[in-house]
Amino acid sequence: MVKHIILWTLKSELPENEKEQVKKEIKEGLEGLKGKVPGLIDIKVNASGRIASSNADLMLDCTLENEEALKIYATHPAHLAVANGKVRPFTAARACLDFEI
Repeated sequence: MVKHIILWTLKSELPENEKEQVKKEIKEGLEGLKGKVPGLIDIKVNASGRIASSNADLMLDCTLENEEALKIYATHPAHLAVANGKVRPFTAARACLDFEI
């Protein structure tokens, strides 16, 4: 199995109330991919509970069957729709860690 972990920082110019709405939509969009993308076992977005020591706003935690499933996920139309419509327009920075478990 493969873990796919992403940390995002939202654009600083977004007002706080808009940031909350963006985080909600990212969470709903990405978690809605479960059952739609072959090889995606589990997907969770942590968008709340952030404490002051954090330097990211959201975390994506995915479990996929294998590295090939990660490649399918990355190019799947449903994932691209969320990434291009709900994530990329509002994020300033992204960090990724993929590893076998």
